[in-house]
Amino acid sequence: MADTSIYNNPLITRYASREMAANFSDDKKFRLWRKLWIALAESEKELGLNITDEQIAEMKAHAEDINYDDARKFESEVRHDVMAHVKAYGKLAPKAMPIIHLGATSCYVTDNAEIIVIDNALDIVLEKLVNFMDKLRKFALKYKDLPTLGFTHLQPAQLTTVGKRATLWLSDLLLDLENLRHLKTCVKLRGVKGTTGTQASFLDLFNGNGETVKELEKKVVAKMGYDKAYGVTGQTYPRKFDYNVLCVLSQIAQSCYRFSNDIRILQNMKEIEEPFEKTQIGSSAMAYKRNPMRSERVGSIARYVISLPTNCAITASTQWFERTLDDSANKRIVIAQAFLSVDSILNLCMNISENLVVYDKVIKKHIDAELPFMATENIMMECVKAGGNRQELHERIRVLSMEASKNVKMEGKDNNLIELIKADDMFAAVRDRLDGILDAKNFIGRAPQQVEEFIVGEIDPAIAATGVKLGKQGEVNV
Repeated sequence: MADTSIYNNPLITRYASREMAANFSDDKKFRLWRKLWIALAESEKELGLNITDEQIAEMKAHAEDINYDDARKFESEVRHDVMAHVKAYGKLAPKAMPIIHLGATSCYVTDNAEIIVIDNALDIVLEKLVNFMDKLRKFALKYKDLPTLGFTHLQPAQLTTVGKRATLWLSDLLLDLENLRHLKTCVKLRGVKGTTGTQASFLDLFNGNGETVKELEKKVVAKMGYDKAYGVTGQTYPRKFDYNVLCVLSQIAQSCYRFSNDIRILQNMKEIEEPFEKTQIGSSAMAYKRNPMRSERVGSIARYVISLPTNCAITASTQWFERTLDDSANKRIVIAQAFLSVDSILNLCMNISENLVVYDKVIKKHIDAELPFMATENIMMECVKAGGNRQELHERIRVLSMEASKNVKMEGKDNNLIELIKADDMFAAVRDRLDGILDAKNFIGRAPQQVEEFIVGEIDPAIAATGVKLGKQGEVNV
């Protein structure tokens, strides 16, 4: 249970998954540090340095059991987290103590570990993003034929379908998926570069043999499961990478924000609702209310994520020469919280999208209120085909439309334009065919076909290419 006497980050206590929280845990970070020290020592031994099998074995024996009390004690003395953990590791592995961190700078463990943690976090985001897309895919196909009012400027426009609207959300997410997958291909470790990136300390260790130093880096990178390292660095990996990461996370948040806003508006219109639990309370005062709490939370957290790339841009802009330490405390906060936020957003979006409730009768009611105005040109054209005068018909429809509009806006009554047209002898030629002309499916264009073509042609291949396992459910704690 969280300590209620101090501030607790709600991303941990309320919103994000344990999976993402564990990814940014101290346990994971410090175990990665020890794996990096083992990889360095093993590689240095393989390339000829005087390091024994016994020392390597001792390091491996204590790779997982982090002695935190010792580390805290040492850090209070030396005011340096990496050296504190070197000392703590050395206390458990005293024979290996002389060769732990040999030739390395602090950023050897901190930066390489941070990149691995970010890479692993991107995998978690990828899985949830693809699962969210798959749920929207199913929703789009299910409702590809259901007509609904389309809106431009938030004013009724031509009809579309519920499924076609869902493809607009999917289209945004597809761009995000493409950017995320590209970012994944760009992940590189900092590698083995030394204090200012020149590898001078390692060159000394190997008696000036530059080729051996290059081989050392290759070996370490491979042992950590990667095949690429930055060709040049200062003391740190380029902070522009963090900016690129935050931009991708921001883009995902933007897409989810848009989705959540549309759901909130549709819920206001009573056309589509997010899930609402049987015991859920919408308002402490108004017992009847069914507030779109999940969608509102998506927007609330997304707004925070969208603001973060600027922070990383400033950090990347102020890396004096080979490095400055004013990024360190900032990175501890920003990177983790950005991922925790996007994780919580995608959990919510998965939950919302797999449990959306569609009220087709309300949707039809709204169509019926607007379609008569939209159908006037079709009615007029059919009358012209039957021998009517286009200009006279146009003027008559204009007059009847104004009368019907007054009936709706001034009297608060239903749209009676069709009744007025049926009663007017000028439209006698189509009187018996008006119901067919007014079939909403005559006004949705190629929306159903567009849904199928888009999903089969773009969404399905994109999802399949990720290799992500589908069927993951959104975790909503509160």
